[in-house]
Amino acid sequence: MNNQELTKAFIERLNRMKAVSVEQIPNIDLYMDQVTTFMDTYMSDTRRHPTDKVLTKTMINNYAKNHLLPSPINKKYTPDHMIFLIYIYYLKSILSISDIQEMLQPMSELYSRKGNSPDISDIYTDIFSNYPEESYRLMKDLAHKLDVSDSSFPEAEGKEKEYLQKFTYLCLLGFDIFIKKMLMESIIDDMKEQNVPESGKKGKK
Repeated sequence: MNNQELTKAFIERLNRMKAVSVEQIPNIDLYMDQVTTFMDTYMSDTRRHPTDKVLTKTMINNYAKNHLLPSPINKKYTPDHMIFLIYIYYLKSILSISDIQEMLQPMSELYSRKGNSPDISDIYTDIFSNYPEESYRLMKDLAHKLDVSDSSFPEAEGKEKEYLQKFTYLCLLGFDIFIKKMLMESIIDDMKEQNVPESGKKGKK
């Protein structure tokens, strides 16, 4: 497929993808098998290949060992655990384990306390409420990069032209990711130097 066809197929896939809402997360504690089944069910459209696992038992155990999420309680995972796992899933292909830990540790320490406002689910809901608008902006940015790549190497022909234009498209997408990753790492480095913020208001009105 050419860049146009690949991007059209991806946008169709993107339109199928929906952020997991707090209401979809079971309001009960789950065993490991239930956790992996939930993630595979609700995040299936994010997989590269249909047979890929979103998260495996080994991955989740390692996240707990590395303190990316709180340890399970009696081998069960709470709704807060599920939210942490969603964050980790989105971040793990971009950031290092230590950077993700730096991001999530204050969340675990400050906002998992009962009676705090906002709590972990409130924060998650607020962040992911931006999903539709950000998806729309992403599609506009993809259209721009697609136009740039499709107008590149006009003198080339056939398979050579297709390769060079795909290579250009990949480089534009990769540069975007590279710059945003640099910014994320700069923000995390700044977080390391700052004191952990005080927790939110005590008790919900």
